[in-house]
Amino acid sequence: MGDNVVREKSFSFAVKVVKACRKISDEKKEFVLSKQLMRSGTSIGANVREAINAQSKADFIHKLAIAQKESDETIYWLELMKATDFIGKTEFDELHTEATEILRIIRSIILSTKRNS
Repeated sequence: MGDNVVREKSFSFAVKVVKACRKISDEKKEFVLSKQLMRSGTSIGANVREAINAQSKADFIHKLAIAQKESDETIYWLELMKATDFIGKTEFDELHTEATEILRIIRSIILSTKRNS
């Protein structure tokens, strides 16, 4: 059941990241940082999907571990973009909060899966 929540949240987050990156590219003419954010922010959901279709518990944990790393990387790019004024406080707060929530959910799923193995 946890994977359904994280699946929905990571997809919704990816949509918001795509829209934010498009806005940053169009309005700020910034392409390097926004591309990094796009890659890591959309990769979370892709790896969650791979985890849901894993062939074993070990594969499931491995795919979620990648999603966890991508979540943390996304938080880094958001913080950097905020610190360099490429993203405003309101947009940063929304995306940062969601990325942090997804990261916590993924960590929780990994830990509970390991405990139940």
